[in-house]
Amino acid sequence: MPVIATLTMNPALDMSTSAERVEPVRKLRCSPARRDPGGGGVNVARMAHRLGARTIAIFPSGGLTGQMLERLVEAEGVEATAVAIGSETREDVTVLDETSGEQYRFVLPGPHLHGVEWMACLRTLAELPTRPDIFCASGSLPPGVPDDFYARVAEIVESWGVRFALDTSGAPLKAALAERVFLVKPNLREMRELTGAPLSDEPSRVAACRALIARGRLGAVALSLGHEGALLVTAHDAWRAQALPIRPVSSVGAGDSFLGAMLWGLASKLTLKESFNLGMAGGSAALLAPGTELARSADVRRLLAQVIVEPVPEPRAAAVGR
Repeated sequence: MPVIATLTMNPALDMSTSAERVEPVRKLRCSPARRDPGGGGVNVARMAHRLGARTIAIFPSGGLTGQMLERLVEAEGVEATAVAIGSETREDVTVLDETSGEQYRFVLPGPHLHGVEWMACLRTLAELPTRPDIFCASGSLPPGVPDDFYARVAEIVESWGVRFALDTSGAPLKAALAERVFLVKPNLREMRELTGAPLSDEPSRVAACRALIARGRLGAVALSLGHEGALLVTAHDAWRAQALPIRPVSSVGAGDSFLGAMLWGLASKLTLKESFNLGMAGGSAALLAPGTELARSADVRRLLAQVIVEPVPEPRAAAVGR
């Protein structure tokens, strides 16, 4: 059984519900609430566990919401390694407007972590008794955590000789790219922010991914493109996958399901391309799950047969004299 460990510095207790119509002022009568453990790395661990991995989720936890988060993580079979903090773990709320089919997502800020708290997270990581086959850090950093936090995580993971996957954005991503990172998974908006370029076509997107790889110690970029599908780019290869024709029930957790399925493939010793196929199936399957629920393993396996991954043609060199 492959072992995948994750780190989530800004976890959340996710609540989802629905109302006939979402509108101001009027009291809205909602359906019974569903609560799920949330946050990037927590969701990655949940998805990988559903596919058959042993997963360990490290995250800071505080207050009553933190206690509920820990219980929900463990109830799914994921091993919770919680680091106690003084503030309450955040909550997120997703409300479906039943009339329009639109989702409204209310994301609350994470608690402020003091230096002793985020350093305890690093210490817990460094002292993890089980060495995973692959390690993933995912999600934003809460207030108080320095921008170079994921770079410090990368140093610890590199000392194990384990591959490190990272899904974050902005300054924390830039800082981490100075260290050894096996895989990053930005979306198109995050990639535009990182490069400062419009990235309006496939050649420019592949070139931007290659530029990141060339200037650092990065192995691959999985660039998610929403309804356009995704790209997987290494220094020497590039593949594209079109989005599957699915009418979304909910988009919550699609990126985390993509990454969790892809990392399960890598930890199971599949090739990068084969794991990319799994990631596309995982992200697509998440669109079929209601509210804050993640992709179901049966949907992932069923949709895998529909995923088509094609190599991206390399640009031809300009002819001499033209």
